Amino acid sequence: MPDISFRPNAPFDLTPLSHLLHDESDLQLVNPNAKYPFDPLEWQEKWLNEPDDASFYLVDETGREIGFFALRVGIGPEVRHLVYVFVEEASRGGTGKALTEFAEQAARDLGAIAITLKVEEDNEPALRVYEASGYEELGRSNGMLTMRRDWGD
Repeated sequence: MPDISFRPNAPFDLTPLSHLLHDESDLQLVNPNAKYPFDPLEWQEKWLNEPDDASFYLVDETGREIGFFALRVGIGPEVRHLVYVFVEEASRGGTGKALTEFAEQAARDLGAIAITLKVEEDNEPALRVYEASGYEELGRSNGMLTMRRDWGD
């Protein structure tokens, strides 16, 4: 596994995310409803504005941000929903497993007993990571799978 860690996005700073999502196709993968080019104010006011949202950066061994994810309150405060997952292209290949583990730990730290997510049906690399991590499919709709993982500790 790559030598990476994660850190909370606190104080709230979207500059690293704007650098990660400088390409229109990357922005569309993370949030197809966001406007291009990346607008930090839009993200602060519209996409990451709930008081219980928590966002995080993946950082490499030099402290450089290489990825991002956010956790929203899901169907209740005990369930977190993983959104806006992104890893820069140069850091892909093994990072997905680490990101999944970090997201689960962050959700636990926020008091969650389960985590949900949506993933495109044709995103084979992500599906393999989530399935290998124990996520179960809940349903399919409009080319998206909804998945969930519960933990019993």
